[in-house]
Amino acid sequence: MIESEQSQKALRTAVRYLLKPIARILIRGGISWKEFADLGKYAFVEAASEDYGIAGRQTNASRVALLTGLSRREVARIRESHSPGQDSDEFEVRETQIPRLLAGWHQDSDFLDQDGKPRELLKTDQAGEFGDLLKRYAGDIPPVAFTKELLRLKLIKEQDGKYIVLSRVFTPDVSDPSLLRQAGLPLHDHASTVAHNLNNQREGGPRFERLVSNLNVSQETSDKFHELLKTEGQQFLEQLDAWLSEHDDQAKPTGRKNSSVRVGAGIYFIQDSSNPGDQT
Repeated sequence: MIESEQSQKALRTAVRYLLKPIARILIRGGISWKEFADLGKYAFVEAASEDYGIAGRQTNASRVALLTGLSRREVARIRESHSPGQDSDEFEVRETQIPRLLAGWHQDSDFLDQDGKPRELLKTDQAGEFGDLLKRYAGDIPPVAFTKELLRLKLIKEQDGKYIVLSRVFTPDVSDPSLLRQAGLPLHDHASTVAHNLNNQREGGPRFERLVSNLNVSQETSDKFHELLKTEGQQFLEQLDAWLSEHDDQAKPTGRKNSSVRVGAGIYFIQDSSNPGDQT
């Protein structure tokens, strides 16, 4: 727990800086500050319930109320109306399983031609065909629903009894509601890494988290750097993706799905006229 006045002041400053881009997303999405405050209550109750229990048990309502500043009645209401994680499971599957399947189609030798490119796959469950691809990489999502989603997003097309992959990368259209859901995933992942590293009672060492930036570059240089990042960053991520695919337990006959965890890395471009060091 952060207790010193100086530390809490620094934390409040950091949170204000963090919330500004999130506020922009919410305003564009028509979410009011009151709705955001209500969502914040759920997040506080979930975090307090998960992180401050004894012997792995959920934190009791009285302690959650003490930690969050909410009343016990409000804590009980939130717990009754909301199961932790119920909103995130569906979109997390969608935003992680589709890229996973596309990666498998482009990297798994069973689905590549002699030139190392993704093959046109028959609409059957035979080994090395589309049904087999779904079994390996679609997880628990029903095959018909998954296929319809791939077709709707124009990631694949159907032709002469075969499916043809059209894209290596899943990038939702700006009009697709999934784009907003997807935005929460990298924000959550980066914040989780930061939260882990700031926790002096964490298990294990700090997680890798680095960035590079420069406060004195022209817009022309910024544009050039962005193009460099798109090329080099994509290549680096594809290398990491290939490594993860090689070590995917679920794709192996002896995979232990119940003991698996989600791991990964993200790269993003930074362009900001504000300086975090100037925040007060």
